[in-house]
Amino acid sequence: MSASKKPHMNLVVVGHVDNGKSTTVGHLMVDLKVIDQRTIDAYAKESEATGKGDTFKYAWVLDSIKEERDRGVTIDLAFQKFETQKFFYTLIDAPGHRDFIKNMITGASEADAAVLVVSVKPGETEAATDPGGQAREHAFLSRTLGVSQIAVVLNKMDDVAYSEQRFKEVKDLVEKMLKLVGYNTSKVQFIPVSAWKGDNLVKLSENTPWYKGPTLAESLDMFEAPEKPIGKPLRIPIQDVYTITGVGTVPVGRVETGVVRANDKVIVMPSGVTGEVKSIETHHTQMESAEAGDNIGFNLRGVDRKSIKRGDILGSTDNPPSVAREFEAQIIVIHHPTAMAPGYTPVLHAHTAQVAATLSEFVAKIDAKTGGIVEEKPKFLKTGDAAIVRVKPTRPLAIETFKEFPEIGRFALRDMGTTIAAGVVKGIIEKYDPSKK
Repeated sequence: MSASKKPHMNLVVVGHVDNGKSTTVGHLMVDLKVIDQRTIDAYAKESEATGKGDTFKYAWVLDSIKEERDRGVTIDLAFQKFETQKFFYTLIDAPGHRDFIKNMITGASEADAAVLVVSVKPGETEAATDPGGQAREHAFLSRTLGVSQIAVVLNKMDDVAYSEQRFKEVKDLVEKMLKLVGYNTSKVQFIPVSAWKGDNLVKLSENTPWYKGPTLAESLDMFEAPEKPIGKPLRIPIQDVYTITGVGTVPVGRVETGVVRANDKVIVMPSGVTGEVKSIETHHTQMESAEAGDNIGFNLRGVDRKSIKRGDILGSTDNPPSVAREFEAQIIVIHHPTAMAPGYTPVLHAHTAQVAATLSEFVAKIDAKTGGIVEEKPKFLKTGDAAIVRVKPTRPLAIETFKEFPEIGRFALRDMGTTIAAGVVKGIIEKYDPSKK
């Protein structure tokens, strides 16, 4: 079966820094024969030359950016394609560090499934799973951002002499944590792995005779392919707009929901300008139509270059994208040096849009585990808090509720080069109508 015939899945790999995510993924790629051993041996040589020994060789498969190698840290999202028996996967390797959590959010937002890597090494386990630990934070974020399927790699089994007892201890701990953030753990596979040695990645290991479950590769085939949101109204967040001589205005973007066909009447929001799709292409190939998941460029008749820009959303005229002057959201504060009060104005990143936005009101602080209200109208919010807030973008923003359009209804709040909070749109309080400007 060729790659394109298998259902496509986006996979995000998450977990606490130093719990072995990059090594897990790197070694899995080698064992799946996506990357050959020669490449790895070359990495190992290079790794030894830097004085790191060859311990980083698998991690280096993904961390191919020079700066990352020097620091031994995963910075950006590495995209790697691979196939299992059942699926064609695009791997989104989400970094563990706080500064890079925005990538985790924009990464997880596209993910259909997640692999959570947790070290079984005493000390490392607790650092990852305790409140404030990145495994817990990433699990909560994945869940909040709509990644409903997850598998757990319990890594570094070779460091605990492949102890079944230690595996069970950590499994119980992680299971409790996943239940807290809202995962149905009866469907979650927990796999004992040594990413370094390769145990249970692609073939079952003799070192864990007590383990009867699937390997990591097999557990990836136990996920279910998401339904493409083709039946939903058309939504295309605009990534870029080009003006091509002799052609005209050519916006580029990914169809998040619905289907677009040549000659369709469309509307651009927030400007409210309408036009007609003259032609559609992907990778320089003309197409009659495009559907959810396709990255396309299209020529628009009747839309002036000034009426469309990055961050706008294109939809059908009979079901235009929503535009908010103010909306209500559920957020989780990922990191704030002190505390934030109503009136705080960070930069909001949603789909392809970036806009300064004021947190106009704190409606309630909520229990991240149960979703119940802990405190009405809190005076401030700090790291780790989950809350319902009102958000007022400084200019009208095309956005949808998470419930109707999860692809478009999530966002990150950033300030001073770091991600402050991640959230989902609960409801639009004040809609903007371009015809009543």
